[in-house]
Amino acid sequence: MKFSIENGALVFYQQGEIGRIEAWGKDSLRVRATMQGSFTENRWALTEEPARCTPQIRVDTEEHWVGDGTVDTREIAVIENGRLKATVNFKGIISFYRDDKLILREYYRSYDGTLSRGSRCLKVVNREWKGIIGGSEYALTLKFDSNDGEKIFGMGQYQQPYLDLKGCTLELAQRNSQISVPFAVSSLGYGFLWNNPAVGHVTFGKNYTEWVARSTREMDYWITAGDAPRQILANYTEVTGHADMFPENLMGLWQCKLRYRTQDEVLSVARQYQKEGIKIDQIVIDFFHWTVQGDWKFDEKYWPDPKAMVDELHSMGIRVIVSIWPSVDRKSENFGPMMERGLLIKTERGAAQTYDYQGDCVEIDPFNPETRKYVWEVCKKNYYDYGIDAFWLDNSEPDYGVYDFENYRYCAGPALEVSNIYPQMYSRVFYDEMSRLGKGPVVNLLRCAWAGSQKYGNVIWSGDVPSTFEAFRDQLQCGLNMGLAGIPWWTTDIGGFMTDDVNDPDFRQLLIRWYQFAVYSAVLRMHGDRGPYNIPPLDTRDWGGGYLHTGQPNELWSYGEENYAIMKKYLDIRLSMRDYIKELYEEAHTNGSPLIRTMFYEFPEDEKCWELQDQYMFGSRYLVAPILYLDQYEREVYLPEGKWKLTSTGEILQGGAVVKAAAPIEYMPVFERM
Repeated sequence: MKFSIENGALVFYQQGEIGRIEAWGKDSLRVRATMQGSFTENRWALTEEPARCTPQIRVDTEEHWVGDGTVDTREIAVIENGRLKATVNFKGIISFYRDDKLILREYYRSYDGTLSRGSRCLKVVNREWKGIIGGSEYALTLKFDSNDGEKIFGMGQYQQPYLDLKGCTLELAQRNSQISVPFAVSSLGYGFLWNNPAVGHVTFGKNYTEWVARSTREMDYWITAGDAPRQILANYTEVTGHADMFPENLMGLWQCKLRYRTQDEVLSVARQYQKEGIKIDQIVIDFFHWTVQGDWKFDEKYWPDPKAMVDELHSMGIRVIVSIWPSVDRKSENFGPMMERGLLIKTERGAAQTYDYQGDCVEIDPFNPETRKYVWEVCKKNYYDYGIDAFWLDNSEPDYGVYDFENYRYCAGPALEVSNIYPQMYSRVFYDEMSRLGKGPVVNLLRCAWAGSQKYGNVIWSGDVPSTFEAFRDQLQCGLNMGLAGIPWWTTDIGGFMTDDVNDPDFRQLLIRWYQFAVYSAVLRMHGDRGPYNIPPLDTRDWGGGYLHTGQPNELWSYGEENYAIMKKYLDIRLSMRDYIKELYEEAHTNGSPLIRTMFYEFPEDEKCWELQDQYMFGSRYLVAPILYLDQYEREVYLPEGKWKLTSTGEILQGGAVVKAAAPIEYMPVFERM
């Protein structure tokens, strides 16, 4: 093992591996290693210039058990940046300390490693590099010792009932409703970013933690220390970027359904809302308003005058957002030019096809700057120049027909190596150009994200989830962990995406409970694919804006007078909180705080709050206890120390105890912090 200090970084060399540890922001370190002789210039999620720090670096000695009962003295390198310290011993094992207390150590079970655990004969090492035959990349496995009693949060969105991820295995890959944002927050007072967009997995096991990249050129991770999750997230967003300030005119209701088929349908809905005296901030035009996928334009038969439609909606104070997919049908007018110029994803084997819903499609390659330019120019001409305000970037994982990542390649490399950052690159097709035009903060809607996506104007929604209470419970965990992964602009399809019968009383109960929850979330958005599918198509063509099915109506008045009254009441509650919600978005902008927060985010000293996953804080003021089960009309709620006002009655309650709260269908328990 050889240690050196180079340009303010600790560098170490062993058996062909080069390692580098450097200060990267407040109380933070970036750690890299490679077997390729030099590091790439990729910064991935670490896009912001870190705060200037001068770390302390030195080479000391420490004692090691040799194996015959004797102790030997070996070199150990130390780098300190504020409250965070890393050591690298003679075997290349890295250990991290917060305020000189061990918080994380690489897992090593081979001969002569560390006095405590390393002296084993398993021949399991901390960083395992396996060359990929026929390529220059490696498969990488990195292991850390597990910490008993530790809790892990963040990491994006996984459709499961667990908020604490300890004991979970998570696929590091993007899928419809699964979002890999590989930043973890530990109850031990550190945050860990796996700064690598490769497909793989992580296991937060009881015996060890294991990160796997199936194809990569280097190891790259970032670690930070803080007293509480709030400080950890602030450190993280300082180096990965902050969300823009969210526009006030989008903090109310967004109206959407699968799908408005014509401009007359859109206008009739907007006019009815105006007649009802209900202000909607944005209306969403969903998929297959186009001719074929990849034409990126309205079907003139059903959308004869988009500009007139947009102008009328704008006159009502309603912004307009249009669905865009990254898939290009072979029948599209853009397929030939884009294929010829190499602007689409390539397949390693077989036919050139990546997606097969309603057409034989290949998806765009947004890693290619020429692709981004081409797609934007088409969409600007066919949408933006009509006054369209924003884009719904659906299928943004991308949604592959088959998730054989090893069969796809982008201009930046194999999908196995970089695919997880695809949704972020896709969002930048629009964000970069819209920002350059300078018409105000960019707010687009996406189904996927990666680390740092918060800085690219992305509202993320949780994907095509079922209309069930089970799925509803999962979405709460999804939203809370997305917030801890640095993504504050997060939402869901109210009522879930897929339901067979809008007349089912159980579904309508679910819809109301979901709507009440959504009022106390970042974005209030009506959407869903509502059965039964008995509405005939508009056209006999097998393409264009008239042939595909549409769901049942999904406006506030679509579910009966009693439910309409409840939703109107809760919309009034939402609008009454506009100034408060603006403050929450300002926090997200300045320090990365999510709008919906785990209980321990606001009460980190309360051990009970680290166990709760069925209630949350909407900012610092409101404790929200959503109703997550069918026919549930009361529930228990834990109130932390302090005084709390039950918003339904005005009753003042003393915290530090569990209380029972009534929850008739007209009311979701919410407590205001006094």
